[in-house]
Amino acid sequence: MATEESTTVRARPEPIQAVPVRHPGRWITIAVLAVLVAMFVHLLVTNDRFQWSFMVSKMFRPPIIEGVLRGTVLMTVCAMLLAVSLGIVVAIMRLSPNPILRVVAWLFTWVFRAVPRLVLLAVCGNLGILWARIEFGVPFDTQIGHLFGVDNLQLRAFGFSAREVLTGFVAGLLGLAVSEAAYMAEIVRAGIQSVDGGQAEAASALGMSRGQIMRRIVLPQAMRVIIPPTGNETIAMLKDTSLLMAVPYSMELFFQLDAVGKRTFQIFPMYVSAVLWYLFLTSILLIGQHFLERHFSKGYGTSGRARMRLRAMTTETGGNPGVVDPS
Repeated sequence: MATEESTTVRARPEPIQAVPVRHPGRWITIAVLAVLVAMFVHLLVTNDRFQWSFMVSKMFRPPIIEGVLRGTVLMTVCAMLLAVSLGIVVAIMRLSPNPILRVVAWLFTWVFRAVPRLVLLAVCGNLGILWARIEFGVPFDTQIGHLFGVDNLQLRAFGFSAREVLTGFVAGLLGLAVSEAAYMAEIVRAGIQSVDGGQAEAASALGMSRGQIMRRIVLPQAMRVIIPPTGNETIAMLKDTSLLMAVPYSMELFFQLDAVGKRTFQIFPMYVSAVLWYLFLTSILLIGQHFLERHFSKGYGTSGRARMRLRAMTTETGGNPGVVDPS
């Protein structure tokens, strides 16, 4: 017995002397970052060129607030609504079995992804040069009248002046929407293709039409993949509204701030105020994107599987997850 006890004592492993891993590089990086942050704060506080009092007094004036609401925010919302709607249509066309629809959708994405957004806005702002009036009716009505000996044949239902309709807001909205729609089409197409094709086949076997399958089966599951890049594109659209100066569209945040800076000969403080405004608006969008991603990711990933297991355990044990089923 004594021999067995001594053998057991000798076989027991010694406790591990754990030594923390040293990370000197981390502390050096933190020290460098602390010095850089201190230098930046010192610059903000001591440099009089920022003119904080002048900046605060100008960046909240009524024209600036109107530019934020009517120019930046309203343009972002309208452009993204049109872009998402058009992008869904183009994405469905890309996935269509019809080769003509696929080619047209590919050409759309190719053209509007290739043209820089600033150039596209400049072109849209000058579309009024192509047509003095835009009219709807029978095309080539004058030539048709000449064939039958009728002079000045007018087979047009209605029309309007192109310069009156293609205002700065409409031209900017058109340029931003079609440019963004090309990117949204690829995002939606990737989201649709991420859904298992067997689900669409099962829904088709149940008698659901292609539109019903897309609305009720595919798109709700694809939203988990679509939402994160769409949020990024919305933030990019918010920032790209500053390009509306190329249209030109005067009722816009950066246009108004730039005008104040040039009028008062204080350009740099107004540029800093533009940075602060865009930081504020982008932060709001980031918060909204976070909650949207959390909503559409329910049931996916580690946290989603844990919640599903907990819900199943609760159901099996009569509402008490702490009770273990004896079976």
